[in-house]
Amino acid sequence: MSDPTRDPPPPADAGAAAAATDPAATNGADDDAQAELEALRSELADRQDRLLRALAEADNVRRRAQREREDTVRYATESLVRDLIPVLDNFDRALDAARAAGEAASVVTGVELIRRELLRVLERAGVTRYSAVGERFDPARHEAVARVVIADQAPDTVVAETAPGYLLHDRVLRAALVAVAVAPGEDAA
Repeated sequence: MSDPTRDPPPPADAGAAAAATDPAATNGADDDAQAELEALRSELADRQDRLLRALAEADNVRRRAQREREDTVRYATESLVRDLIPVLDNFDRALDAARAAGEAASVVTGVELIRRELLRVLERAGVTRYSAVGERFDPARHEAVARVVIADQAPDTVVAETAPGYLLHDRVLRAALVAVAVAPGEDAA
């Protein structure tokens, strides 16, 4: 039921043909495409700018973190050193008193007090001192500096200590310097 009074629909490419023949339609399409192209270029420039800013910020954060790590390493012992300065002051006072008085007994007493103060400072920092005498030789905690032939001690037992060992929490700072028992007949060098 078509209506003969109506015009038939235009062919499918009639709009394209009309645009090709109509210069105003062509300029409008070019203007729209040009505007869209400019909008895309503007958006691209904006995104590039944001990307460069984000990269610069990431680089700044990385450099700042590196500086903070370096400062942490550089000043990690600040608290310990601050606690040790009064110990040095006390050593200076003890030396001054020894030079002025010439009394050995008072110097020994003063140095013993300073030694105890220094050990307390180190303990607060997590340092503990240990003795190895009577223990079985442990190469992780002891450094053998001598071997001694002793009949009444089990072999590989620490019988003497040249210097005590020190731990920082559970880590050996310095192994104890020890003399280790060997059985008679073994070479004690």
